[in-house]
Amino acid sequence: MLAAMSGGVDSAVAAARIAEAGHDVTGVHLALSSNPRSYRTGARGCCTLEDARDARRAADVIGIPFYVWDMAERFHRDVVEDFVSEYAAGRTPNPCLRCNEKIKFEAVLDRALALGFDAVATGHHARLAGGVLRRSVDEAKDQSYVLGVLTREQLSHAIFPLGDSTKAEVRAEAGRRGLTVADKPDSHDICFIADGDTRAFLADRLGASEGPIVDALTGQVVGTHQGAYGFTIGQRKGLRIDRPATDGRPRYVLSVEPVSNTVTVGPRTSLEVRDIVGERPVWNGPAGEPYEPIACSVQLRAHGEVYGCRAQLSGGELHIALDRPAAGVAAGQGAVLYEGDAVIGSATIASAV
Repeated sequence: MLAAMSGGVDSAVAAARIAEAGHDVTGVHLALSSNPRSYRTGARGCCTLEDARDARRAADVIGIPFYVWDMAERFHRDVVEDFVSEYAAGRTPNPCLRCNEKIKFEAVLDRALALGFDAVATGHHARLAGGVLRRSVDEAKDQSYVLGVLTREQLSHAIFPLGDSTKAEVRAEAGRRGLTVADKPDSHDICFIADGDTRAFLADRLGASEGPIVDALTGQVVGTHQGAYGFTIGQRKGLRIDRPATDGRPRYVLSVEPVSNTVTVGPRTSLEVRDIVGERPVWNGPAGEPYEPIACSVQLRAHGEVYGCRAQLSGGELHIALDRPAAGVAAGQGAVLYEGDAVIGSATIASAV
């Protein structure tokens, strides 16, 4: 069995658990940059030189073989370049979803199976029961949303040893096992943006391009920007609007139009949507694909609010009708469907009305 070891506490404890259970375990760390110094620095649990060293030390403590796999070229193409091109198209991608889909459970799993491993274990906080992906018992750390892009076949070769434990329990166990990462902080930022400044990162790759900020209610230009890619639906801060709204209320980004380089702003009520269309749907629940509407729930952002809905597949798209309006729904984000705590399907949001 292959244990993907990021250098953080979760993946270290996951590897230790499956080794203790009697599995023949090999640890692997993914080198995601040909020049790790160009990504984030410091030990944060993903993508740095310090993380690779922490992963190796954890493997030594556990007593398992350890290797580093170079995934830099694939990561840059499928995650970093995808991130930039999505923003250039006026969408708001989630790079963690794409990394799980394209790197950890496509490139890595494919290589692992080709080498004779029967499964890949990771430190994600989620559960698998009978091939069905379910939420972690630790709701605050649940990562089933970012795993919702996985197919049934990929889930059949995945193991998530931490799904029945809270983060506090994982850290305490790491301490008992003598793992030096027991108190290592979690990684929250986008790993390939070293300073966390997404707008500057995009500007460096897409260039500055001045355009108007338009008030949706009056049609007036109320400000300018240096690139529509620096904005996302629902954004309130950093708009640099020259004049206040006539009603004195805050304005939010309602749309981003890359062709005309226009950002449109307006009241929060204009953000509310009820109907969502998703592309590239994945159906990974226990039942068949829903070509007739089914009642379920949907999560539209990582750790975001859950909405009751009716969903169905039609013409290669996932159509979602919300029971109540949601605000700030951005194209490019993931829509993950649940029945109770079980993931049943997902899609990338293409549009919302």
